[in-house]
Amino acid sequence: MEFAQLSAERYSLRKFSDRPVEAEKITAVLEAGREAPTAHNNQPQRFFVIQSPEALEKADACMGSHFHPPVILAVAYAPAAAWVREGDGKNHGEIDAAIAATQMMLQAADLGLGTTYVGMFDPEKLKAAFPEMAGLEPIALLPMGYPAEGAHPSRLHTDRKPLSELVCYL
Repeated sequence: MEFAQLSAERYSLRKFSDRPVEAEKITAVLEAGREAPTAHNNQPQRFFVIQSPEALEKADACMGSHFHPPVILAVAYAPAAAWVREGDGKNHGEIDAAIAATQMMLQAADLGLGTTYVGMFDPEKLKAAFPEMAGLEPIALLPMGYPAEGAHPSRLHTDRKPLSELVCYL
């Protein structure tokens, strides 16, 4: 699919089918996140594939939104591995992880999968539920799977501000 079409048609899927996601598609999505650009190429992003019924239940208990997908990708970063900007000490790990999450969502859409970016979760509860995340900062949960029958973009999907409100040419 052409990128402009992919970018325009990708939407936040909130209604998933029960169809399992093939391992090779999960790997392709993870690879897109691995290939994402990061500050100074430090690659602080970390991914967790949540797919067993028990793990999905634990993750769901940490979220403020419930979509019941077959897979949830947790996106986090290692603060100690991230580049820190000189001068003000800004840690770029969250930015790097968000770029990776974006690439993963676009790759998923290109493979016929849907995702939604969930930031409404309790990070401390998530880290307690998954000790493998110790020392990391989770930034997003990406429910992922095939669209259910009747799934569609929200009514606000195509509402976009004109470029003239978003861009300043200097």
